[in-house]
Amino acid sequence: MEHVHIQALGILIPILLIIAIAVVLCVYFYLRDRTSQSVQETVRAAIEQGQQLTPEILERLGQTPRRARSERSESADLRRGVILITVGLGIAAYIAWSGEFLQASATLPLAIGSLPVLIGIAYLGLWRFDKSG
Repeated sequence: MEHVHIQALGILIPILLIIAIAVVLCVYFYLRDRTSQSVQETVRAAIEQGQQLTPEILERLGQTPRRARSERSESADLRRGVILITVGLGIAAYIAWSGEFLQASATLPLAIGSLPVLIGIAYLGLWRFDKSG
């Protein structure tokens, strides 16, 4: 009987994960749509009141708070690159020293930790070759 519960749990976990991802996406798109509607209502009310809408005001209204910040920090790619490289090396070191995966393969820690390291190297390249600064 216990074997049946374990099998049911093994089937239920992926289903619940997919449902959770779907719920998060639905909430995100709903809130983004509500924000867009709010901006449109603000513009409509300003036009009805006869206020002049300059392109700068319209651009500012259309931006989300994250994009509305001033220029992107010059060191943002550098910071992301260093953090990702450190995280990747930390993952590889933890897996290698924990000894749990030694039976599987000696290169497994390197393989798992290499993804964030490679993404970090790409960010460092973006930072290095950025022409905007």
